[in-house]
Amino acid sequence: MKKKTNFNLVIVGGGSTYTPGIVKSLLDKKDQFKLEQLRLYDNNKERQDKVAVLVKKVVEMFDPELEVVVTTEPEEAFSDADFIFAQMRVGLYKMRELDEKIPLKYGVVGQETCGPGGLAYGLRTIAPMVEIIDFCEKYASREYWIVNYSNPAAIVAKAMHRLRPDARILNICDMPVAIMRNMANILDCDRHDIVADYFGLNHFGWFTKIRVGEEDRTEELKAYVKEHGYMPPDERSEVRHNDASWKHTFDNAKYLMRMFPDYLPNTYMQYYLLSDQIVKDANKDYTRANEVMDGREKRIFDTVDKYLATGEIDMTPFFTGVHGEFIVEVAMSLAYNLRKRHLVMVPNCGSISNLPEDAMVEVPAYITSEGPEAVRVGEIPTFYKGMIEQQEACEKLIVEAAIEGSYEKALMAFTMNKTVPDAFTAKKILDEMIEANKEYWPELK
Repeated sequence: MKKKTNFNLVIVGGGSTYTPGIVKSLLDKKDQFKLEQLRLYDNNKERQDKVAVLVKKVVEMFDPELEVVVTTEPEEAFSDADFIFAQMRVGLYKMRELDEKIPLKYGVVGQETCGPGGLAYGLRTIAPMVEIIDFCEKYASREYWIVNYSNPAAIVAKAMHRLRPDARILNICDMPVAIMRNMANILDCDRHDIVADYFGLNHFGWFTKIRVGEEDRTEELKAYVKEHGYMPPDERSEVRHNDASWKHTFDNAKYLMRMFPDYLPNTYMQYYLLSDQIVKDANKDYTRANEVMDGREKRIFDTVDKYLATGEIDMTPFFTGVHGEFIVEVAMSLAYNLRKRHLVMVPNCGSISNLPEDAMVEVPAYITSEGPEAVRVGEIPTFYKGMIEQQEACEKLIVEAAIEGSYEKALMAFTMNKTVPDAFTAKKILDEMIEANKEYWPELK
């Protein structure tokens, strides 16, 4: 693939409100990463057609010669595809709202990727991701790469490693990069100059060292985070992470840093280590899903409607974000064997020496045309090892529940999750989740 100069690229989940921003990030690199054809693929035609209005406007503004294909047909989408950016949200925000509100009803964290909500979302996403891989195997270039953003990335990564171990898929998450962006603002440097050491699972990890170039600035950053969390001094933060709930999340990092000062936490650790407080602070009737539906989702579709009615449009709100920048940076390193260092998900295989070999860990890796070459982290301390092993076992059980159609293993996964207080609560939540997810989950017996 590295000898190619122009690429066919598919965005799976073309109806996502993040798609215009990703396309803008792609076209910012058009001189280095030239597209032959950009294809949007989604099983929701109505939604994708609306988002495509904005995508075509982005293309018109930045690369008008680029051919755009909008389709719901797998063969048309994946034929000879070189790169597939996967950003599926199975069940859309209607199901995310249930993922959040059902656990909260029982006093448990309601979140789209953590706790019972994350397990529910994982059970919805495994089979559709297998389907995407199979389409790629059937239709795509023999050297295709899937770069997967679809959540919950930890469960998706573990399931694909089990079900499609030979697939050319690299699972990534932009949350560490978003945190690093805030770190760069705090340290008054460019995000790309930060070299981060990190270990954990996706949405479950810690930064152990932060360098800017050759200078170690970890202790300086720790001192700041203990007082202010990850909010920069002038409150600089991109639009995607600038809602009230995200400001609260970035602020909560200070409590984690004060109690566990060895390492800088991923913000998602709040759901596991501050779970009672998270539930206490939550509005059970108006969760993050509602915030997004009333915010970003409404803005983008209102923008489409206004454009179609008047021809007037302001595209700038859709152009910001490390979300799009990061996936394009990873794809370019895969395409051109750049060996750029990124935090990605990989089979452990000894990277963290005292964790299971088959754990899907999130660590630094050098991204080559043949995939990631993980950095060796070595042993991790007992507290972090124990936390990760519990979470990794929970994720392993939910994958086995999906594959085997096992109610018992699903109940084990819900019970083992650190956000859930006991098996009675786990069973109540699981049983209600089964009813809510009849259209999406495999049957559990």
